[in-house]
Amino acid sequence: MKDKRLYVGETADVKKRLLDHKEGRVASTRKRRPLELIKLEGFRSRTEALRREQFLKSPKGWTETKTLKEAFFELSERGAAR
Repeated sequence: MKDKRLYVGETADVKKRLLDHKEGRVASTRKRRPLELIKLEGFRSRTEALRREQFLKSPKGWTETKTLKEAFFELSERGAAR
């Protein structure tokens, strides 16, 4: 991950969406490549997924997202130090 920032989004086709991001077809992440998927959640409906996305982008949700990001980079740094 180039800039250590997170992208939160929803899609019905994860493989296609990841490919779109990795190949620079998504404006919000184009200049932030390379990217890495660090968490994937599944939901029964798009409505549930959109609610979760909205929560993660809220001030309270960013606290959860920040914790996830910190844990990911801590593990990444430990792995790189080996």
